[in-house]
Amino acid sequence: MNTLAIFRKIAVAEGFSYVLLVFIAMPLKYWADMPLAVKYTGWAHGLLFVLYIMLMIMAWTEYKWNFKKAVVIAGASLIPFAPFWVDKKLKEDNSNKSW
Repeated sequence: MNTLAIFRKIAVAEGFSYVLLVFIAMPLKYWADMPLAVKYTGWAHGLLFVLYIMLMIMAWTEYKWNFKKAVVIAGASLIPFAPFWVDKKLKEDNSNKSW
């Protein structure tokens, strides 16, 4: 499996963990007094976030993405649902060089 394929899988997992953290675990913590929901979901999301950034940098160098594309992809990790868009764009982009 190549770097881009691994990155796309991690992007989807990171996006899913972020959505779970923000829309499920955080409300459970504050409205249902269940702080462990954030503890475990946050830990998993943190690990996936680090992998996302590491693999993004690896793909950036391997596929020679331009700076704008790398910044957009990195910034997408900070917005809920955006990693799903990144996965879709990378799947559609055959050249993987510019957007």
